Amino acid sequence: MNIKETVFEVLLAIIPITALVSILQITVGKIPIEYFLNFIGASVMVFIGLVLFLVGVKVGFLPIGEMIGSAVVSKGNLWIVLSVGFILGFVVTIAEPDVQVLAMQVDTVSAGKISKGIIVISIALGVGTFVAMALLRIFLRIPIAYLLIVGYVCVFILAVFTPPEFLAVSFDAGAVTTGPMTVPFILAMGVGVASVVGRDKGGRGDSFGLVALASVGPIIAVLIMGILFR
Repeated sequence: MNIKETVFEVLLAIIPITALVSILQITVGKIPIEYFLNFIGASVMVFIGLVLFLVGVKVGFLPIGEMIGSAVVSKGNLWIVLSVGFILGFVVTIAEPDVQVLAMQVDTVSAGKISKGIIVISIALGVGTFVAMALLRIFLRIPIAYLLIVGYVCVFILAVFTPPEFLAVSFDAGAVTTGPMTVPFILAMGVGVASVVGRDKGGRGDSFGLVALASVGPIIAVLIMGILFR
């Protein structure tokens, strides 16, 4: 693995926002110097953290995800594959930092009426369920367009019966599941499954689309939760 390439990627992500804030500080100058120095220090820590995180993802998450995907398929039991997919999707989503931030914000805004734990569990259940469905799609060779259409039709139907505040949160829930923890692992597992299944069915490209399907799950899960909390 090329660490220099990872460092360069992180620099490209951090330098623009750091430069913009610095320019605003010089030209507008309305940011208290204490906050600005905290921002600079935080930018350095974010840089170091992201480099270490991405190195860990490339060294550990991606290889082990692909190996797990290919290993469970080699067992020859579809239910094992779907169960592992659900469990991994559920667990990785709980560990996703973006999901934790969203859940904390919802908890704060609702004054504890919608607890952080309920939001996290609902999103994780949605992701886990749709990861299992995405893996099933690889075996059955169902075109991804069909599942996406059905999924979003369900979203629009549920949206009619869901309170407006839950509608907004539901789409945010779909977005936060495409974070740095969930995406690498789910994609790698999909590649592992498709690499084994594809040798027999010629569908190694079916590993793509897992994240798109997985992001529909939490939207539906939060919409259903909104109907129950109504």
